[in-house]
Amino acid sequence: MSTSLPRSVDAVAEPLLSLSQVTKRFGNFAALSEVSLDLRDGEVHCILGENGAGKSTLCNVIFGVHRPDGGVMRYRGAPFDPAGPADALGQGIAMVHQHFSLVGDLSVVDNVLLGRERGILNRKECARQLERIAAEYGLPLDPFAKIEELSVGERQRVEIVKCLIRNPRLFVLDEPTAVLLPDEIAALLDVCRRVAASGRAVVLVTHKLAEIKKVADRVTVLRGGRTVATSDDPAGDIGALVRAMIQGNVEALDSSAASILGLEPVTHVGHEPAAKTRIEVLQIDGLSVKDSQGVTRLDNFTLTVDRGEIVGVAGVEGNGQSELTAVLSGMMEATEGRIHLGEIDLTRRSPKEITAAGVGIVPEDRHAVGCVLGMSLAENIYLNRLDEFTRFGFLNRTALEREATSLMQRFDVRARGPAALFSSLSGGNQQKAVLAREMTLPNLSCLVAAQPTRGLDVGAVAAVYGHIRDACKRGIAVLLVSSELDELLTVADRIVVLYRGRVMGSCPADPKRKEAIGAMMAGQPQ
Repeated sequence: MSTSLPRSVDAVAEPLLSLSQVTKRFGNFAALSEVSLDLRDGEVHCILGENGAGKSTLCNVIFGVHRPDGGVMRYRGAPFDPAGPADALGQGIAMVHQHFSLVGDLSVVDNVLLGRERGILNRKECARQLERIAAEYGLPLDPFAKIEELSVGERQRVEIVKCLIRNPRLFVLDEPTAVLLPDEIAALLDVCRRVAASGRAVVLVTHKLAEIKKVADRVTVLRGGRTVATSDDPAGDIGALVRAMIQGNVEALDSSAASILGLEPVTHVGHEPAAKTRIEVLQIDGLSVKDSQGVTRLDNFTLTVDRGEIVGVAGVEGNGQSELTAVLSGMMEATEGRIHLGEIDLTRRSPKEITAAGVGIVPEDRHAVGCVLGMSLAENIYLNRLDEFTRFGFLNRTALEREATSLMQRFDVRARGPAALFSSLSGGNQQKAVLAREMTLPNLSCLVAAQPTRGLDVGAVAAVYGHIRDACKRGIAVLLVSSELDELLTVADRIVVLYRGRVMGSCPADPKRKEAIGAMMAGQPQ
């Protein structure tokens, strides 16, 4: 692998989009520094890099969200300087953002129509188009469902179909698979391949090397806002690509991270239990939840998690996992059932009371319920403990930022500093900051983590697992909700499968049980 590999005869044609020495600064911080890149018709070009490497900034420059401070872009043979996303859309560039851009109280079809139609809206015709595209690409949706009632994975599908309905010439996807299930990921990669096969160009930002092996024609690696490597043979250059990304040794990666990212077969890593005798920490008894329409989303869910144990919750997105974590965090009231942390009854307690009892919550939607984007990184890291830095109504920012800097180093949260706005951080660094806050509660006895590695790079995935295992060694009980079955098989001690809100079955987290667990996820008891 090198940064200037020879190209085939077919690749000599002028690129659809070329970037030459593109630079983008935010204040004194260079998010992109002299990045050069060619995107060609008929290929899937993957962008690889650690959290904060500049991948999302690059996508946003292409889509017109940000205007570059230096360099030149050319699109379809002409200078390209979009005035904004609407301009880019009008020229045939569509983008699926890392963070959703949907209106929660509108339906799927109304979100798709936003910005596309004037005057009287033809919702029925749009719904027919939506259903046709969803069926064609294996991304099923209810056109008239409200966005706020959809799971995270279903919302991501809306974003993808919203772009596909425009029939774009260049399709940019910023980590779209981070919230999708294995079958959905396979369907999306097939979408990327079919879009490229039709003569259009696809840009795919991903952390998952298995996806690069399956779909990438070419790969560009960013590190620190610079292009550090390219490959015209991604499947053959995986090890070198990872070394370029993390500037380190592939063999030193945590084996669980390597497994999930496709570097080696899945193996169960596990951990040493904190004690040989079982001590129940979290008890969930007969938990049921009905939504605003009276539909049962969680049905008689019963589970215990022991001291020093990791219990994984598996299931296809939308089968009750979101409701389970919402109830456990105090964000939703259960219709029936009880929740206990040891001897403490947490049923219908507020989020503040649940935190005070010693439960750390890593939510699946960090933007909606896990942070305050307009506050600083330091304030978010200590969001539930700001009173420790307050005296006579005044916040001691010096002490707050000093302590936050220590946690930033421990959890590898990369930002301009503790005073940086939380909204300025990359998605992965936001996730690490939330994890840092919840895992350092002084009286932590139970951690409920929903999709804790979503959007994280290979190094960060390894670090998260390390922190979780360390917590287990200290006797923390962990409930790990993940759409990544390989993740659960690697890290958990046992797995519980949810199907239509009910426990379909449970078993030890053994890779040999993967097929049986997959069957349970499809509603087939074992």
